[in-house]
Amino acid sequence: MAVTIKDVAHASGVHVSTVSRAFSAAHLVNPRTRARVLAAADALGYRPNRAARALSTRRTGNLGLIVADIANPFFPPLIKAAQAHARRSDHHVFVADTDEQTRVEEELIRSMATQVDGALLVAPRLSNRLIAELSADVPLVVVNRRPAGLPAVLMDVASGARQALEHLHGFGHRHIALLTGPRTSWTNQQLEHASADAAHRLGLRLRPIGPNQPTEEGGAAAASDVLATGATAVLAYNDLVALGLIQELRSRGLDVPGDLGVVGVDNTHTARHCSLTTVDMPTAAAGRAAIDLLLRRITTEDSPGTVTLDTHLVVRGSAGPAPG
Repeated sequence: MAVTIKDVAHASGVHVSTVSRAFSAAHLVNPRTRARVLAAADALGYRPNRAARALSTRRTGNLGLIVADIANPFFPPLIKAAQAHARRSDHHVFVADTDEQTRVEEELIRSMATQVDGALLVAPRLSNRLIAELSADVPLVVVNRRPAGLPAVLMDVASGARQALEHLHGFGHRHIALLTGPRTSWTNQQLEHASADAAHRLGLRLRPIGPNQPTEEGGAAAASDVLATGATAVLAYNDLVALGLIQELRSRGLDVPGDLGVVGVDNTHTARHCSLTTVDMPTAAAGRAAIDLLLRRITTEDSPGTVTLDTHLVVRGSAGPAPG
């Protein structure tokens, strides 16, 4: 005879509804109670019937996760953490890539609306107005954007930018180039504003250059503009831009950090291998926090608010004393 949810409830000493929530809304169940329920379910060989649950709850148990560029090493740790965290609540995550195109992003959200219970938008390029409009079709949580009235997870890139400029100032740099990213990027807007404020406070000359594609090619293409400024150091929109710039500079016979210091943003695995000084963005923590907010929004239908995660500068070997 097949094991039922009632069997699991009896074995774990809880009500049937608690067993149901343990699988579909883990954040509403005491962790110790949920562990007891899962242990009983595992011992009995119980597996929830997803199709039956979908019929009774009108929920699929599926979540969407849309990123700007899955090839960017910033995104995989967030995706992996979000998927693992969602599985603990018996949810599955469908991942899609917009290739930095707003039209594709909108199409993906609209197509997912009937197939998932809710979706995460990570570093979206759509306007806040359109994101709010689309949220009427499917519950949304946004990472690194702050649309009014929607739950969001933010990584404090502004603090990271301030730390980066203070670090360069301490090394004697007084003229710094800022390689910006896409105009529609919230991260880029935070980076520009915080860098301008920090430069004014520290007495630095800051030269923004951009917008640039958030890729290695984008960084390489900006090399001539960077050199034309006479800056002694660069803060780049992300690690890919920073690494592309470094490769191009070295191909021209310049030394990093001897001739030009370079700092990135993200702290990707590539940055760690290339000794890039960079701002650490807590991507895995952001993925888990975003799943928690999305499940709360789905199950309680309220707006859980905003979670802000700290960033910090990781000092390696790509930025040293100012030349001369």
